[in-house]
Amino acid sequence: MSPELWDVTGAGHVFETFEGKQSLYLFRSRANLKTEVEFLNGIIEYDIFVTERRGFPGVRFRIQDAGNFEEFYIRPHQSGNPDANQYTPVFNGLTGWQLYYGSRYAAPVTYKMNAWNHIKLVIVNSEAEVYINDMEQPALYIAELKRDPASGSIGFNGGGPSPFHVADLKITKVGNPVLKSKRTPMPDLEEGVIRSWQVSNSFPEKKVDGVFQLGRDQKQGLTWENIDSEFPGYANLARFAKINAQNNTTFAKVIITSDKEQVRKLTYGFSDRVRVYLNDKILAGGNDRFTSRDYRFLGTMGYFDEVYLPLKKGKNELWVAVTENFGGWAVMARFDNQEGIKVD
Repeated sequence: MSPELWDVTGAGHVFETFEGKQSLYLFRSRANLKTEVEFLNGIIEYDIFVTERRGFPGVRFRIQDAGNFEEFYIRPHQSGNPDANQYTPVFNGLTGWQLYYGSRYAAPVTYKMNAWNHIKLVIVNSEAEVYINDMEQPALYIAELKRDPASGSIGFNGGGPSPFHVADLKITKVGNPVLKSKRTPMPDLEEGVIRSWQVSNSFPEKKVDGVFQLGRDQKQGLTWENIDSEFPGYANLARFAKINAQNNTTFAKVIITSDKEQVRKLTYGFSDRVRVYLNDKILAGGNDRFTSRDYRFLGTMGYFDEVYLPLKKGKNELWVAVTENFGGWAVMARFDNQEGIKVD
């Protein structure tokens, strides 16, 4: 952890000897290796000093630029709980922990408090394992790293309100490291799930605030990109749309072709706020942002809402305006069945 090897930005940092180790102390800061290691596959190991203070310190790898990389971090204040840690991809500067939660992306680990803890990541193509301290078997198997595999640099993120120390970084490049886990692929999408969306560029939420009928003002100047849905149906909008202080909303749309006039139930999820339009008329809205219901509400998404679509015979346009605060920008939807309808 020599100062000349690191480029550090943020609120504060110190290179110092701490609890017997030459370490880097980070407070709401990021540290990037100055040397481009071009890491693709192999092993990343480091020690982190853990206290019970709330924080989200972690390692970033395969860094493409400041807003695009893979990340694994720990939640020391959740020691022993199912969300004691987190894997998330970062697209265009936006993490996705409200999408990627549960046993595929986090594991219950009890940390040694006021002590050094050893973290080891074994990474091969689109899979990874995480070992913590003296584990013989991995705490977490990640069946699908969400970003396309690409060589990149390595760094640390001092996320959250508390500082932390990191030491003894070791990077071992291995072309095809051995994984101990039973290598199980991600399941296929269920029948009825909308499998891809057309996603627009981002724009200010005020463009759709109070709008009950979409018109030229909302539709002009849009560009579109196709985004495939991930299991169990997430379309991660941050793969294309970019968020900033001005632009925090995007449209996701599909064409539903119905063989007759009918009403069909659509079950859907979103993060963080939504407005649902069918043939330009608003049908539903919602707000599931972090702490919007109570101080413990995380804003994680799933198939928690439903809307009834009055489909006309022929083509119907479903437009969903999704607004992001932080933690994940996505939409998902499914029909109980698709008899008599076609979704494009």
